Amino acid sequence: MELLSNIGLGLSVALSLSNLLYCLIGVLVGTLVGVLPGLGTTATLAILLPLTYQLDPTGSLIILAGIYYGAQYGGSTTAILVNMPGEGTSVVTALDGYQMARRGRAGAALASAALASFLAGTLATLVISVFGPLLAGAALSFGPTEYFSLMVFGLTMSVVIASGSLVKASAMVFLGLLLGAIGTDIETGAQRMTFGLLDLYDGVEFAVVAVGLYGIAEILSNLEGKQQRSILSEKLSNLWPSKDDFRRGTPAALRGSVLGSILGILPGNGAVLAPFLSYVTEKTLSKHPDEFGKGAVEGVAGPEAANNAAAQTAFIPMLTLGIPPNAVMAVMIGAMMIQGLVPGPQVMSSKPDLFWGLVASMWIGNIMLLIINLPLIGIWVQLLRVPFRLLFPAIILICFIGVFSLRNSTFDVAMVGVFGFLGYAMVKFGFERTPFVIAFILGDLMEEKLRQALLIGRGDLTVFVRSPISLVLLIMAAGMIALCFLPSVRRRREEAMADEDG
Repeated sequence: MELLSNIGLGLSVALSLSNLLYCLIGVLVGTLVGVLPGLGTTATLAILLPLTYQLDPTGSLIILAGIYYGAQYGGSTTAILVNMPGEGTSVVTALDGYQMARRGRAGAALASAALASFLAGTLATLVISVFGPLLAGAALSFGPTEYFSLMVFGLTMSVVIASGSLVKASAMVFLGLLLGAIGTDIETGAQRMTFGLLDLYDGVEFAVVAVGLYGIAEILSNLEGKQQRSILSEKLSNLWPSKDDFRRGTPAALRGSVLGSILGILPGNGAVLAPFLSYVTEKTLSKHPDEFGKGAVEGVAGPEAANNAAAQTAFIPMLTLGIPPNAVMAVMIGAMMIQGLVPGPQVMSSKPDLFWGLVASMWIGNIMLLIINLPLIGIWVQLLRVPFRLLFPAIILICFIGVFSLRNSTFDVAMVGVFGFLGYAMVKFGFERTPFVIAFILGDLMEEKLRQALLIGRGDLTVFVRSPISLVLLIMAAGMIALCFLPSVRRRREEAMADEDG
């Protein structure tokens, strides 16, 4: 009964006229971002983050969340029609989706992807509704010691899941913690690394860091390469799967939804990993594995369901524990902090309308995506013909105007440029940005919990191992680091580094 009352509360919030409009804007922008290869979800969220400052917290999160899961839909459109995934999560969809399109079944492939995504979104919303309160309830028993160890584990995972060099990923964590410490010490009032600049007394705004590292850096990276797009010229028809497509695609979508829902909760980019595992699973279970790569509908329905489910269940650790499992959720936490909210289990108890309104809006957003996606395919195809060089001036203008509107500070605008070139350098030299952003977000809270824990333990460091939960989290963190030194794991990371350098 409590679950039904919570869902009722969420629907009453999400169905308000303003929140419906925010949800619609979010999913439309997200679909557009997914359709246009290059910019990416994280960069778009970072660019639009300052523009949501004037909205209420619920509306801000609804519109940003809509962009995130809407991009999962949009990425499949270009993957199927152009063989150019708009999102990293749609790479697998292109394998069979494009082959279906070449055989004159583009409509069926697009409809299968949309229906599978809707099924996954519905199941993921249910998972959040059921497991979110349970995880938040468990987190309420965490003290400063447990929270510090949890954040140590989160930072460790951000290093482990980063591709390439372990040293580079670790360096990004320490750099993020260092820059996050800039400003006035809350406890002592001392100035730290401000160099006498009044603009740094309150620290560096997260929006400035996010817009620079992702928005400006992505634009600079994309301007280097030439984008050649082969647009499918055949007229789309039969925008509905056949009975055989339903028979084969529905079980695949259900399995992908379950797999994605699980991986989305875990630390790391589950939305990227889930479709790959779903594709392997479907090919293994299929009675006709030879059809995969040649236009198998299971190769579209399963991965699309998996990436959409993972994208939505990634909100569980972000909302209930205050720990971002990936870069997108780090930006979402930044949005909450800009609105004056402290991410963590208190959000559900102190702001139930925000939590349940956001959950309900995800389901409503998936309905919107299902209704609007297919009729707008023709428009998305036309947009693919727009050269990126014509889009980037407008994007840069939005970046600077949005950041300036936060504090009316030209210093912040200059810092966006600094972080933009820093982000570009990270991309060029193979440094992962995600560990840096997660460390920057968690730095202040981590320092606060460390001080509180040491006060409780009277300066005794063994306070972190006397708590069973804290001890388990620290052991898990040490175990994950130890795994990275195994020969097989080290070899894979070195191969990933070689591929990036190549």
